[in-house]
Formats: sequence, C-alpha cells, structure tokens
Amino acid sequence: MSILMQASNEWMKRPTDERFISLPEMHQSMKMTREASIQRTVSTRQIEVQPHAADPIRGITIQNETGLIDPTHWSFGQLASLSGAPAGYLRKLPSPIVADAMNYGLRFNRNAEDVKLLATETPVIDEAGNVISHTKLRAATGSNYGRVWNEDIVSALMGKFGDGVTGDFKVPGEFGVDVPITRDNTTIYGSDRDMFVFLADEKNRIEMKDRRDGQSGSLARGFFVWNSEEGSKSIGAAFFLFDYACMNRIVWGVQDFKEIRLRHSAGAPDRWLEEISPVLMEYSEASAAPIEATIREAQQKRVDDDLAKFLGNRFTKSEKTAIENAHLREEGRPIETVWDAVTGVTAHAKTIPHQDQRVDMERKGGNLLDLVAVK
Repeated sequence: MSILMQASNEWMKRPTDERFISLPEMHQSMKMTREASIQRTVSTRQIEVQPHAADPIRGITIQNETGLIDPTHWSFGQLASLSGAPAGYLRKLPSPIVADAMNYGLRFNRNAEDVKLLATETPVIDEAGNVISHTKLRAATGSNYGRVWNEDIVSALMGKFGDGVTGDFKVPGEFGVDVPITRDNTTIYGSDRDMFVFLADEKNRIEMKDRRDGQSGSLARGFFVWNSEEGSKSIGAAFFLFDYACMNRIVWGVQDFKEIRLRHSAGAPDRWLEEISPVLMEYSEASAAPIEATIREAQQKRVDDDLAKFLGNRFTKSEKTAIENAHLREEGRPIETVWDAVTGVTAHAKTIPHQDQRVDMERKGGNLLDLVAVK
C-alpha cells in the first residue's frame, strides 16, 4: 500500500499562523499580502547591503532608491547566492563584514545583471508609539522569474471547489471520518514563502471490485496544489486516489498518482492558466463513473502474455524486477493485468527512501492507467 508524506510534512512543520481553516480565510490573507507587495527590477549594482542602522549586530538591510529594506531569512539566502557567498557562513559573521563581502560580490564577482525584487510594506509601531512603515524583502530572483500570485491560485480553487470546508472537496477527515476542521488538523497552509493545499472528496468514493487480496473496496479522490511567490519551490498540482488520510495527515493506499509541475519561468503565469487550472476544473466537475470504468478496464486488460515487453518499455531492468517482486509480495501472485502493474509500481514506490524518486515512480504508475483510459 503506497503512501504520500507531503501533507504530513507540511502538517508537522507549520506554526499556527501558517494554518488556515478554510480557503476564504487563506485567500483574504494572500490578498492583503499581495496588495501590500511591491515588485520591481533593478541592477545588482544598485543594491547596497548595509549593517542595520538601529542595531548593527541584529542583521542587515538593503539600500536602494526607496530606502532601507530588511531581508527575510529566505531572501537573504537568495542575495547571498547572487553575491557568490554561502549564506550559512555569512550568518555567522558580524554584520559589517557580511555587508562588505556581499557588496563586493554584487559589484565585482559578476557582471551587472537585473534582479527582480519582491518586497512587502507593513505598518509597525515604534518605541515612541508612532506607526511607521516597515519594508521586508521577500524575494530576490532572476529578472525572468514568472511570479504566479498565491491569491490567484486560491481564488481559482474557491471558484472550482468552494470554501474547502462544506463542499465535496474539502479538508480530509481522519481515517475517512468527518471531523471538525481546526488549525490542528487542517491541510490548508500558507506563509511569506509558500503555500500548500490538500483537499479530498471522501463522500463520492469510487467503488472497486478486487481492491486488494480479492476483496472489494473504495477509493477517494484527492489533490495537492503548491506554489511559491518567492522562488522556494515550483508551482504544481498532484492528483491521486487513496484509501484515507490519518490524524497526522499521511495519505494511505494511494493509486493513480499524477503530477503537473511548472518552473517559475517567464511563461509560468500563462502556463498555470493553460495547463494546471483546466485540469483542476475537470477534476472538480468529473463524476466518479469514468474513473471507475478506467479501473475496471485496467483490471481486465491482461499483460501477462508479454509482461517483459510491457514493463521493459517503461522501466529499467532493475525497476521491472523490483515491481514484479513487489506485486508478488503484496498480492501473492504474478502481475497479470494493467491494474496489477499499477499496484506493483505503487508497492515498489513505498520502498524508495527518497521522496522525489518515490513520487516519480508513483507518477509512472499512475500513467499506466492512461493506456486504458475510458473516453
């Protein structure tokens, strides 16, 4: 039985202020952040790193034509990379030395190039009780970075799936049972660096004969969507069938895993609209019937007469052997159908220790169902 750990990893690391109990709540936060954000493109030679004027040992700021900007932990790392210095080492040094090293790197270690800066202005109260504007640098990326705003993504999710609480697709229950959605068990997350959403339709489950060991069962539909306005991760979505999500948000019994991942290139905003958004729309409007028909077809389509060729055309020799052994271990018999092959791939995937390789193997398994997809 294959599992997905992405949602659990998010659940474990997110503090309370990065957890939302509905999509509208998340959208309001993302909207306010976007409205307070400023993005512009400057040359690296226009950026000057300075020790913080108020407290030289507290950190650094960036001097440009609009004044001082405090970098976040993430954007400091991006600036350090632009200057050609390791961020981890710089963080151990006094601020004046850090400023000198980064300024030298930005001016002399590379040719002048344009950098896209993303900053957010927020009001703060100083020691005298006055309200002043504080500017925080959230990202320093290449000039061709294609920013897809979190607000737009959450807005699209709301348009297709509702509030994430009351519709068919919502924050999953625990072991398939509905529970009140709280900040402790939510699967809607966002910060000043990224966002992640996991929603599932556990009400309209897909009934399956011979689900496992000859026994019937059912599967729910689920998906992940993630993004970073700041360049910490790609923009993407993953779609899958699963048994249930447990209390710590591990997704169990995953089948038919498919993923779309886009780099934040200059065309990313348009590609989001062209490639990912339509798939979300189709997923939200689709009934379980076509998926059930595809699975039934996969369970009936035999491959045992030419199994070596069937798997050999899609996997390496070692992967083929591992997949066959995994199915034999899980089901107690050799692979005979396309569905058996999918089961074997997902069973093998759960033995892969590295998440990226495991997800890639699960995606290959999900793609096998395209061979029998019912139109």
